[in-house]
Amino acid sequence: MERRVPSTIPQPVAASLTRAAIFLVVTVNDGPQHQATVRALCGDLAALLRAVGFRDLDGRLSCVMAFASDAWDRLLGAPKPKELHPFREIRGQHHAVATPGDILFHIRATRMDLCFELATEIMSRLGGAVSTEDEVHGFQYFDDRDLLGFVDGTENPVDQAAVDATLIGEEDAPFAGGSYVIVQKYLHDLKGWNAVPVEEQERIVGRTKLGDIELDDAVKPTSAHNALTIIEEGGEELKIVRANMPFGEVGKGEFGTYFIGYARSPRRIEQMLENMFVGKPPGNYDRLLDFSRAVTGTLFFVPTATFLEDVAPGAAASTSTEVESAAQSEPQPSQPDGSLGIGSLKKEAGQE
Repeated sequence: MERRVPSTIPQPVAASLTRAAIFLVVTVNDGPQHQATVRALCGDLAALLRAVGFRDLDGRLSCVMAFASDAWDRLLGAPKPKELHPFREIRGQHHAVATPGDILFHIRATRMDLCFELATEIMSRLGGAVSTEDEVHGFQYFDDRDLLGFVDGTENPVDQAAVDATLIGEEDAPFAGGSYVIVQKYLHDLKGWNAVPVEEQERIVGRTKLGDIELDDAVKPTSAHNALTIIEEGGEELKIVRANMPFGEVGKGEFGTYFIGYARSPRRIEQMLENMFVGKPPGNYDRLLDFSRAVTGTLFFVPTATFLEDVAPGAAASTSTEVESAAQSEPQPSQPDGSLGIGSLKKEAGQE
């Protein structure tokens, strides 16, 4: 049975791959004025995107704005997505680190100048309200390969399958149409990798290097990257959508892959990472990590575009504790249409 598509408008988490991307992670500086600036951008982001994107309609410019757990509490209050929590570091044979970051901007286009212009407009609007934690400019490398030489993202679902993999449904009805995203910045030891024979590289990845054909199970090790990242539940494979991009600075000898995975539940990606870093069973870890080191790690929630446009610039966010206290002192009417009721914040702000 086909899952019902939410009536709200989602952000473009399942957009097709592009030639260029900017991954921008920022933290919100202390102070109510800075929080108000960020909330104001939520409602203005769509207009900024239209203004820049109209300069090249074939450029496929898009932007996803997502929030980490602590930032959601400070900026948006209750209710909160059910599975939103801080990124959980993993310590196994290798270390999946957890790093700071309140907001992620994932900007994509066929041209880097469009990405750059939108990122510039966003940061100009935010000004001193935020501090940059990480900024990565990704590029397409030949036929969608990473800098290790293998095609990346071959098993991505498409069309309705991508929607089903990424967008929340009735399991968290107030946030239907939203998504979770985990980002990690990996740095590669290319010198060490290139010293490994191609046949062994293929066994580590689980695919042929030139033809991108999956190795037969009879010859593919259980520690192969694509074996450990298959997650099944009840006999069904649980998919995610990857939008990974290569990046690097040749002068610094820095070569990497920016991992970004969207899913309707973060547990899918967290289980993949557990398999990779700890092993399945423990000790049978992903040998790709012997050559690729994770230097960042953050979990964000992607609300719908409808949600963003309804965020009130001047309304103070209510914490879960404040909402519960108010509910105990005075009964709160339910929303008959199942909406978040965020539009009422704008009305309250306008009456102050």
